[in-house]
Amino acid sequence: MTVRAKYKVQRIEASQTTVRKQGGADNQYELVEVRTIVLMPVYSPDPASENGRFWAASPSGEIKLGTINPNAWQAFELGSEYYVDFVKVE
Repeated sequence: MTVRAKYKVQRIEASQTTVRKQGGADNQYELVEVRTIVLMPVYSPDPASENGRFWAASPSGEIKLGTINPNAWQAFELGSEYYVDFVKVE
């Protein structure tokens, strides 16, 4: 069974972290940029709209996606809406 939700990017946070250097020795680390994409459920005061129906089904929640992959964080735009499908791994 799949459960679909609809979320909106509320903010994108930038920070830095230290990770083990790829191909390096166990004690070699490098500083990398991290982006955290914060998504919240969509909302609409119109209960007949798609966002109103999603809001009625899931009016609260938060998804935080932290990544050091620029290709991943560039796929998200502030203020844009995204479908999120939850599929159980068998």
